[in-house]
Amino acid sequence: MQSTTSPIRRQFIHTSAGPLHVASAGAGFPVLLLHQTPRSWDEFREVLPLLGQGFHAIAIDTIGFGDSCKLPLEQHSIERWAQLALEVMDGMGLQKAAVVGHHTGAVTAMEMAAASPQRVAALVLSSCPFNDAARRTAHAGKRTIDDVEVRADGSHLQELWQRRQPFYPEGDTELLTRFIGDAIKAGAMASHGHIVVRNYRMEERIGQVRAPTLVLRAGRDPHAAPYADHIAAAIHGSRLQTLEEGMVPLPDQIPARFAQAVMEFLQQHC
Repeated sequence: MQSTTSPIRRQFIHTSAGPLHVASAGAGFPVLLLHQTPRSWDEFREVLPLLGQGFHAIAIDTIGFGDSCKLPLEQHSIERWAQLALEVMDGMGLQKAAVVGHHTGAVTAMEMAAASPQRVAALVLSSCPFNDAARRTAHAGKRTIDDVEVRADGSHLQELWQRRQPFYPEGDTELLTRFIGDAIKAGAMASHGHIVVRNYRMEERIGQVRAPTLVLRAGRDPHAAPYADHIAAAIHGSRLQTLEEGMVPLPDQIPARFAQAVMEFLQQHC
């Protein structure tokens, strides 16, 4: 893959819930990028210019995260997030796009494809969990990974770092620092975003996906890798690809490998 040459542009798009922040690069067929909880467009900071070499790559800060506006916790749902992503497309004059989501973003991307198949040309589900009734029951009421009690001495930030550290490359403080910055900005949504995913009835929606789909598995992600085969089997005609060294922060851990996998798939379908 060539070196990055496409500059990143940033703007706000008005939606029914308020302004959402987006970062974009390149020109051509639009590719929407949706981040995990509690990250922001920064998860795709290195990916955007790479995809921008062949596409119009657009990373959205999900409402409640990054620089996007806030909502009361009870107003968040995967369905609402999917609708707002479609409103961003409207605001940018995009009738159709490929949609790439990672972790939480993959769940939102799936709902977009199920709810508005005419607007999703292709789908990439990176590290997508499978949230059915059994998983909802198993996780009901349990503490999420990013649920820490804020303390005046700031020790909750160390706790959050340590809770996440096992799922990041050993010794890589940069990725964890970027994560902590986004978690601080998200506030209560850092934990609540995981609950939003828990509440989604995926088993009722996954069968509605008709878009060409790439299921991208991060081989060293214990939270999502076990679900990849099931998700691929549930989406007719989908393709499964594994990046063996990938961990929870896949897009910013190995951005070139991630972008290459996405580009090779989209070049066949967009």
